[in-house]
Amino acid sequence: MKTQTYISIILFLSLIMVSCENKLDTDPYQSLTSEGALDTPEKISNILIGTYAQASQASNYGGQINIISELLANDQELKWNGTFTDPDEFYNKTISTTNVFVEDFWLNGYKISNQANIVLDNLDIFDNLYQRNTVEGEAKFLRAVIYFDLVRFFAKHNNDGVNREELGIPIVKTSFTQFEDISFPSRNTIQEVYDFIITDLEDAIILLPQTNGVFASSTAAKALLARIQLQIGNYEEARDLSNEVIQSGMFSLAQTIDDVYNNEDNSTEDIFAWQVTNSDGNNSMTTFWATSRFGGRPGNPDISIENPFFQIFDDFNDARGNFFYIDRETGSGIATYKWISGIANIPFLRLSEIVLIRAESNYRLGTSIGSAPLDDLNAIRQRSNAGTLTEVTPNDLILERLRELSFEGHKLHDFKRLEISIGSIPFDDNRLVLPIPQREINVNPNLKQNDGY
Repeated sequence: MKTQTYISIILFLSLIMVSCENKLDTDPYQSLTSEGALDTPEKISNILIGTYAQASQASNYGGQINIISELLANDQELKWNGTFTDPDEFYNKTISTTNVFVEDFWLNGYKISNQANIVLDNLDIFDNLYQRNTVEGEAKFLRAVIYFDLVRFFAKHNNDGVNREELGIPIVKTSFTQFEDISFPSRNTIQEVYDFIITDLEDAIILLPQTNGVFASSTAAKALLARIQLQIGNYEEARDLSNEVIQSGMFSLAQTIDDVYNNEDNSTEDIFAWQVTNSDGNNSMTTFWATSRFGGRPGNPDISIENPFFQIFDDFNDARGNFFYIDRETGSGIATYKWISGIANIPFLRLSEIVLIRAESNYRLGTSIGSAPLDDLNAIRQRSNAGTLTEVTPNDLILERLRELSFEGHKLHDFKRLEISIGSIPFDDNRLVLPIPQREINVNPNLKQNDGY
């Protein structure tokens, strides 16, 4: 049974996954043996870089998490044209416990967590306090990133703490480096998981520098924590954190929508992006969203945009409503220009999202900290040549998020937190929660399956 471990054991030779490119500027230690993999600060730092690379694999932030979210949230706006059966299950809301995308998401998620834990378990190797703090902060940021997505996909929603005592995901705080370390944890409660994530990010905010190149910074940790606080309805915290990020003056909205996507370097509004180079990272967005001209498979894009999607736009001049193409060479369906470069970085935390978080939080609280909600919404709209609004309604808030953040994995979670049905499916339906992979249930007797599976 040990060859089917609940959390995959990561051998040191596979842990040291680093890049020779300038984006991840460090020397690889690919010849290290397991006995010598943890004996210098440089080697621990390289394991940390490997954690970034692990997170940007296709099974997680390189594309598949996005696919799961967008297809589960689809209500006739998208069409799955691909031949893979696993995404088709998301499209039809009939997910099997053996779905490979789900299994890869879970397994790679815990690989990310394990690599972060290895770093955190070996901080004493650092004599330089600044370097130690930065490494610790980055590891906690990355662990928080994956735990947040694991809990909101594999557990029920937590609006206002209503499901706080329901099953979340297992929290694993120690690293696994050999078979004898294997444990079989049970699932923690949703509240315990969120408390763990928030603590990690609060630590990261203190430990990390305000700027940190392409790696996680204190500003990125604040932006992620603002996203989390919005998700669970803590509007005051979401407002204050988003306002701090905006007021830092470190980021600005890109001049045009074209400048936001398909960049080999971060744009002016990228607070944090998954770095992709010829040797590191994996941008599989084009595989699913683009036609063959831009790296997708022949024929229609695997995911085409259907006419109902365009009903969210209220201005013909809105550039976001025209950011699409039909490949005349293939006679394809409508495809988005957001994902047309397989070697481009993948935006993860953008300033425009943070502005929308501040706008919504201020609106819910009846405040205008940093800016009035109307001004924030209009700033986003003006960048895309959409006409300005004269007032703000709850409907305006969600529509602006749909226009700005479409195909970036937000709709499912927005509809859950706002308790909006997806077509005829209620926001809290079991079909919108992923099953714990069956292989994990088989191996770990302490895991309980989600309702409906």
